[in-house]
Amino acid sequence: MIDLRSDTVTRPTPAMRRAMSEAEVGDDVYGEDPTVNRLEQRAAEIMGKEAGLFVPTGTMGNTVGVKVHTQHGQEIICEARSHLLDWELSMTAWFSGCLVRPILAENGILRWDAVSAAIRPGGAHSAPTSLLEIENTHNMAGGTVYPMDVLQDVCGHAHDAGLRVHLDGARIFNAACHLNKPVRELAAPADTVMFCLSKGLGAPAGSMLVGTEEAIERGRLYRKRLGGGMRQVGVLAAAGSIALEEMPHRLGEDHSNARFLATELAKLPGIQLDPARVQTNIIVFDITGTGLATAEISARLKDRGVLMNSANPRQMRAVTHYDVTRDDCATAAAALSEVVSRT
Repeated sequence: MIDLRSDTVTRPTPAMRRAMSEAEVGDDVYGEDPTVNRLEQRAAEIMGKEAGLFVPTGTMGNTVGVKVHTQHGQEIICEARSHLLDWELSMTAWFSGCLVRPILAENGILRWDAVSAAIRPGGAHSAPTSLLEIENTHNMAGGTVYPMDVLQDVCGHAHDAGLRVHLDGARIFNAACHLNKPVRELAAPADTVMFCLSKGLGAPAGSMLVGTEEAIERGRLYRKRLGGGMRQVGVLAAAGSIALEEMPHRLGEDHSNARFLATELAKLPGIQLDPARVQTNIIVFDITGTGLATAEISARLKDRGVLMNSANPRQMRAVTHYDVTRDDCATAAAALSEVVSRT
């Protein structure tokens, strides 16, 4: 099967499998797993932050990141299609006791004029805004990337207004690749950053939260409350270290494959897609012109050896990654051509 559902489906590389089998381990709850400790230190160094925390998932990383900056009854501003809002089981409410105030932004990129209008100062009738959350790359906007001047402007003004900034950087290395900038420059304007070692970097599991020593110290306790206090987890951290050190350099290949696939898909009848808007490894395209439901397209593609999911009732999403080649992309485009031509 050619699996374009997500970059979460990547399988660990041979180097990762070797590192896992040979990993030096200890009890991480006691802080005694040397492989985890090295990974946390290295992740913080690469991101230009003081400390790092290894967590099982990106959702846990975002949950902890939100919690260290907020108190119950406060508000958080984020983009209306953010992963934090739509795909994380309302953890901002369930665990942090905060209300999300969403802003629909073009291409998923928040700008200060829209953010400033949504800030609530608190008082007798309104809860205060304490946190701005941004997503880079923005998943459901099609893997879009914040221009550096916009990122610095919105974060700088947020800090001036007394807000903290949490960056959902699940695919921040894809953003850095697109901009051709060191990833620490993209992380610098935010107080905390979550990024995934899985997805495009290919590790079998795990994400990182980085920030100040004080934030990460508190975050470690929140991780334990969420059940993330693992034991000899160096077997996973070892794969994460390979992902962190060896995989970012190859992300441009995924981006190139995504642009190729987008160009081929845009030729098909009933598909609405501008390939020029594809920046990283995610393609979101409109299928309403085909007359088919997204579920029907997914089922027909599966019969032809291609896995692809819907983004919403009128759009499909295709994600390129380490286990998808250029030939796979050509085959997937041909399969979709056959599907839409048989309506």
